[in-house]
Amino acid sequence: MNRGIRIDHVGVTVPDMGSATAFFVAAFDAVVLYDVRRTTDEPNGTPEAHRYLGIPSSMAQGAIRMLALPEGPGLELFEYRGPDQRDAAHPSDLGWQHLALYVDDLDDALARVEAAGAVRNSDPRPLRGEEAGEGNRFVYTRTPWGSTLELVTYPTPQPYLLHAPRAKWAPWPDVDQLRQFDPA
Repeated sequence: MNRGIRIDHVGVTVPDMGSATAFFVAAFDAVVLYDVRRTTDEPNGTPEAHRYLGIPSSMAQGAIRMLALPEGPGLELFEYRGPDQRDAAHPSDLGWQHLALYVDDLDDALARVEAAGAVRNSDPRPLRGEEAGEGNRFVYTRTPWGSTLELVTYPTPQPYLLHAPRAKWAPWPDVDQLRQFDPA
């Protein structure tokens, strides 16, 4: 089964639907597609919800909203209500640890993310090793609610493409463009 597998959406738990939506709209031109559950709906704290979501019995499912980024998978925002919600995970914690978004202009995207309320962990850094190339850079930020968000750009084909069975994804229309960068 190697065909037909794609990332449909990424789920992000946020403390406030309105401010999180405003962040993704301001930072990335996200568009609200639809609400599965509205902020005015009664939170779902049923035993069934606890079972299928795998959440503590003290928590309840609140609003759910699907956003679309200009390109790529959907972004599904979740609010939960209850006393046992923990702070956002750090990259060193177990589990899915960060969301990385490819951007064409890292400096512009970083300025927009910061203007929308995120805080950078450091200045942008060059990608190294198998991801190196002229202009290939990344930066980690923290969203206003503390989740880790990486911005990455690689306008130059990456060296891993010389030996990997396929590209993970590329902003170039034709991965064969790599041949012009092949030192062999």
